[in-house]
Amino acid sequence: MQQEVVLAMLAKEPSHGYQLRARLRDALGPLGDAMNAGQIYVTLTRLEKAGLLAVERSADGTDRSDRKVYALTPDGRERVAEWIADVSWPKPGLAEFHLKLIAAASARLADPLALLDAQRRELLRRLRDAQRAAMAEPEHSDAALLLEGVVLRLQADLHWLEACEKNWTHRRSGS
Repeated sequence: MQQEVVLAMLAKEPSHGYQLRARLRDALGPLGDAMNAGQIYVTLTRLEKAGLLAVERSADGTDRSDRKVYALTPDGRERVAEWIADVSWPKPGLAEFHLKLIAAASARLADPLALLDAQRRELLRRLRDAQRAAMAEPEHSDAALLLEGVVLRLQADLHWLEACEKNWTHRRSGS
């Protein structure tokens, strides 16, 4: 879980871990269902140790960990502001699948076109699932917008696979 997301979700108001998880699930829709509750608590602990969160105990005074209320520190607010203001995108890098394709072909471990077909089937399955999930979300919701991004990325990956297939078919024909 990206730490900045957790910090940003706490910017509105302090929360218990379970409240934070519920808000993240609501914001992410079906993608939030796969979220590991334990990972949220690990992230909260790391943010606390980094001085970005302060922990308060609930008013009942119990010492149970699920009774902790997490709030941003001034450093935490600064980190959120920097993250929100950052307009850089991840730098393009070598795609793991492309590296697998090159390695498998050069070592004669697998037919590149067979790898491309298998990858295409998997991307089509993911695309179908993402489209179904998107259709189930209320129009103009945060989750629907997130799922639209997933669908568009999967479509772009499928388009890239077509380019790879043309390249490998061209190589094979010796043209």
